[in-house]
Amino acid sequence: MWTGLAATAVVTVGAATWAILSQPDATPESEAKSAARTAAEANALLQAGILQGKYQDSDGAARTYKRVLELDPGNKFAWYNLGVIAQRHGRAADARAAYDKALKTDPSFGSALFNKAMLLKSSEPGQALELLKRAIAANPKAATAHLHLGLILAKKDRDDEAEKAFRRAVAADPSLHSQLPESFKDSVIPSPTSSEAGTTR
Repeated sequence: MWTGLAATAVVTVGAATWAILSQPDATPESEAKSAARTAAEANALLQAGILQGKYQDSDGAARTYKRVLELDPGNKFAWYNLGVIAQRHGRAADARAAYDKALKTDPSFGSALFNKAMLLKSSEPGQALELLKRAIAANPKAATAHLHLGLILAKKDRDDEAEKAFRRAVAADPSLHSQLPESFKDSVIPSPTSSEAGTTR
């Protein structure tokens, strides 16, 4: 990588001669330091964006995530968070595109898989079903993913599969029992050994 030119005066036998010397290519060590600085700056911006989001500054957070992406175009967290902002503001196409970018970087990114599935649950239930299965493969204890998988299966009259999904959801998070369809509540009872600390996705 050329970083500039330097001029050096060389004096020989009373005559001045100018030689133009180029700096050598950056060493792997200096490139690593530069990459580390860029990564640190992107991470600091990412944290700032998360803080802006917590304070309901969606526009500011979106600008910050875009700056992260200028430094790190494949940053799955920045893409994911832009998707969340777009989804909250009813911009489904933008949200889907952002989740797709996050999933291009990490195809097993459970949160992006789950959120994209929720976008498609009504319009494209078959694709939502596949996304939820991928999210569960990435995190088998994702209680809410199991719940929504069961809800889609129940709507497709695949009751045996739905019941299995509901059982897994309730085993991971017993509080989800109240969200089961009435027809499954009696057959899916939280067990006393169910984990009280299930995950939401």
